[in-house]
Amino acid sequence: MSRAATTRTVGDQITALLTGFTLTTAARELVSRFVAAEQQPALPLLLDVLELEAQERHERRITRLRRASKLPPGKTFATLDEQRLPPTLVRRLHELADGDFLDDATNVLAFGLPGVGKSHAMCAVGHALVERGHPVLFMPTYSLVQELLAAKRDLELPRALRKLDQFAVLILDDVGYIQQSPDEAEILFTLLAERYERRSVFLTSNLIFAHWDRIFRDQMATAAAIDRLVHHSVLLEFDVPSFRTEHAKRRGKATSRPAVEPIA
Repeated sequence: MSRAATTRTVGDQITALLTGFTLTTAARELVSRFVAAEQQPALPLLLDVLELEAQERHERRITRLRRASKLPPGKTFATLDEQRLPPTLVRRLHELADGDFLDDATNVLAFGLPGVGKSHAMCAVGHALVERGHPVLFMPTYSLVQELLAAKRDLELPRALRKLDQFAVLILDDVGYIQQSPDEAEILFTLLAERYERRSVFLTSNLIFAHWDRIFRDQMATAAAIDRLVHHSVLLEFDVPSFRTEHAKRRGKATSRPAVEPIA
């Protein structure tokens, strides 16, 4: 490759990095001025420094995103017991971790009995998305609903919803775990409608859709909420035994074993 071709390649990378740093004047002027001053040999060194800056900016961004996500730090793919889950489900979870579904604001709906790993799996995907630079927020549904109700009372609901809009993925844990009051159901519906086809929602629930009238208490509202969720969605069924129940049974067996008599 000729020196001119090499300079163009390095120069393009420098310009791209400076543009990514929103240093528009430097992106427009720096490489051409180095070339005009016959300082092309310095460009690779400059590129190295800018790449270090890009890496450190990326790491700082990931740290900020991880802190803002409120994701439980221990619930990652590294700690997820994938052997308990069907291989097709595990494969789908890792596909979601790539983040391609975000382009279509696809929702991810995880259903199953308590203790089967729904929350852990959704958090694991959330952590993977954060590592790729996507903003994620994890919240127990009841807690978020109470925050939005408080914002509504203070006439701050539009602002609160705009703040949530900065997150590409909102993980609502335990939807339907507690029956909603009419005000709570209304605020939850407002949230789902606001994010429809714009931002992704992950949710975990031990209630199948046929029982969602317990959440919204109105057939029309229930049907409308489900319609918005499933229009662009991935449904995950965690049809496995409860990990907590199995763990409790094993622990119970261990503690109920008779002590070994000492040999006389």
